[in-house]
Amino acid sequence: MTAASPSKSRGPKPTKVDPDQLLDAAQAVFAEAGLQAASLRAIARRAGCDPALIYYHFDSKEALFAALLQRRFPGVLKDVERLAEASDLRPTAQRLWEVLLIYHRHLSQDPGIRSLVRGEIAKGAEGITGLIEGQMRPVVTAIRRVFEQGLERGELRPGLHPMLATFFLVKMQLEILDVAPVMLPRFMDLPPEEAVVAGMRAWFDLFWRGVARDPSAPLPPLPDPIV
Repeated sequence: MTAASPSKSRGPKPTKVDPDQLLDAAQAVFAEAGLQAASLRAIARRAGCDPALIYYHFDSKEALFAALLQRRFPGVLKDVERLAEASDLRPTAQRLWEVLLIYHRHLSQDPGIRSLVRGEIAKGAEGITGLIEGQMRPVVTAIRRVFEQGLERGELRPGLHPMLATFFLVKMQLEILDVAPVMLPRFMDLPPEEAVVAGMRAWFDLFWRGVARDPSAPLPPLPDPIV
């Protein structure tokens, strides 16, 4: 009679875990299951640690989600607030293009956080939506100032609503970061990152023609994102 092979031991779970490792695991689990359905046990399993270790760093799932936002939004806010300073006298078109470059720089390599935030906004859970709003409001406010300054300088069409313009500029940029590298290469002979740049430029040209006081005026030189 052949003896049964002993089961392979998975080994002891680590007694320490890096917070970023927990956040990476939480982001993956949240993206798969949604914040409300995700469990701390599933996050610990993904991180390869005991669930008790999560509580050493984070009080709850909501605290994990808030920390995920904190990994991305402060960098975006710092760059956008610098861009929104009234002392920046570059043409408004260049400054609005820089908004797209900032989002590209901070978020293009992290589709997980983009899809996670979008999904939780769509679900509309009050507490979570409030967390997202708290991170987004200063960023949106700073971008709105660029539009307001463009109106004051006579570069944007009278009657433009700065907040709505901000919303559509940013929303479409996030859509481009998600869709362009997957779909545009199927229709154009371009590598994924070049497809993103092409999508950004085409979108900004259309957007600018809609918000500019003189849509027929040529755009100033606009640098490409770093590919």
